[in-house]
Amino acid sequence: MKAYIITGRPGIGKSTLFNNIITYLKKHGIKVGGIRSPEVRGLDGRRIGFKVIDLMTNEEAWLARRGYPSRIKVGAYGVLVEEASTLIEKALTKALMEAELIGIDEIGPMELKIPVFRQLLYRILESNKPKILVIHYRLRDQYILSKLSNSEKITVTLDNRDILNKKLPNHILRGIREYGGRGNADNSSMGEDHL
Repeated sequence: MKAYIITGRPGIGKSTLFNNIITYLKKHGIKVGGIRSPEVRGLDGRRIGFKVIDLMTNEEAWLARRGYPSRIKVGAYGVLVEEASTLIEKALTKALMEAELIGIDEIGPMELKIPVFRQLLYRILESNKPKILVIHYRLRDQYILSKLSNSEKITVTLDNRDILNKKLPNHILRGIREYGGRGNADNSSMGEDHL
């Protein structure tokens, strides 16, 4: 089944593109499940951590916090394994059962340190549902990469991010409809050279 992989350097706009695509698909009647992991900034603008949010329900939990005393750390951030695991398990299980498309932003070192995330990710990679997955640009997990070898890969850059935000949501909607999803896409096409 069709999978779309979004990657690129930190801060380049991967999450913005992912969110635009998910919003567009929902607007066109596609039932989207999965999770996103936005950063959280304090009043002074400094990043204080990351949340994990269910794409179906908008329920949220902490994924990691700066200085949190956890047995699992990524840089300065302690991972809130129990809190994050509860939401991740519920969101991804529901996505596997009910969604027409599964979205994850992102598959990176922090998320992969949570056992239930890895277990459910493997099930998602084996499933026949369309997927939109944001992949950390330094991901080296050979099993995951092997499962994504036939995916449509989109690398976001400063030069292409505006055109991707404009054209990619409809391109993906048309791809989903070819695999039996719902919704209506317009007739504009997106050439492979834009990807």
